[in-house]
Amino acid sequence: MATDVVELILADHRRFEELFRDLRDRTADRTTLLGELAELLVAHAEAEESKVYSALKRYKEVDDDEVDHGAEEHAEGHQALLALMEVSDTESDEWEDKLEELVEALNHHVDEEERTILNDAREQVADERRAELGKDFLEERQERISDGCGDIEYVRRLAKATADRID
Repeated sequence: MATDVVELILADHRRFEELFRDLRDRTADRTTLLGELAELLVAHAEAEESKVYSALKRYKEVDDDEVDHGAEEHAEGHQALLALMEVSDTESDEWEDKLEELVEALNHHVDEEERTILNDAREQVADERRAELGKDFLEERQERISDGCGDIEYVRRLAKATADRID
């Protein structure tokens, strides 16, 4: 199993893309898929912010503004996720619209993060340190999942806290 934090984050990004494809399928079990997405998305973002972003800010070659911007985009993603989770009818146009808003927000973030933060980390952070960060990232992500981070009440609290932080 890969432990390089960059590779682990990229693997989660690819999983988000798979889940979005599946969520767009009207014949799929969208409630279950949304639960899986919410859990992974929240755990991923929180682990990035607490274990990865804070460590990367110590490297002068990694752009601190991009790291801060990544955290702001996580907050936007939490808001979009909550908006989708609050629509109960997974076959409604409203649900479809909220899904596309989440997809757009997350795809924008993933694209920027991969081009800036992750490329800088791959080039500037030693292999051993990326492996350490990967271990920390996985542990934190699993802890958040164990805490039930995909639950709508957890997402509500997180969305409120992150909205307050960026205001």
